[in-house]
Amino acid sequence: QVQLVESGGGLVQAGGSLRLSCAASGSIFSINAMGWYRQAPGKQRELVAAITSGGSTNYADSVKGRFTISRDNAKNTVYLQMNSLKPEDTAVYYCAAESWPNDYWGQGTQVTVSS
Repeated sequence: QVQLVESGGGLVQAGGSLRLSCAASGSIFSINAMGWYRQAPGKQRELVAAITSGGSTNYADSVKGRFTISRDNAKNTVYLQMNSLKPEDTAVYYCAAESWPNDYWGQGTQVTVSS
C-alpha cells in the first residue's frame, strides 16, 4: 500500500506561480513512477506531468515550458512547480503513484487561477 498526501493548492492570479507537493508513505520502494493529473469541471482527468524512478519526465503539451515536475527521494516527495499560470489551469490536481499492478491516488488539491 502507498499513501499520498498533496498540499500547495490555492487561489492565484493569472501569471502567478504555485508549487504542489505530494508526500508518499508506505511501500514506497515499489513505486515505479509518479505523476500529477488534473480534472476540471465537466472534463476528463488528464495527465499533467510524470516522473519515473530513474528521473525521466514527460509533460502534457499544454504545460510544457511552464510546469516542472521533480522529486526529492530523501523526503519521498514529488513536486509540481507551476509558473505562468492561466485560468485554464484551474482544476483539482491529483498526485498518483504507479506500483504495478496497482495505481494509488491522493485526495486532490484545488488550484484556481483568476483572470
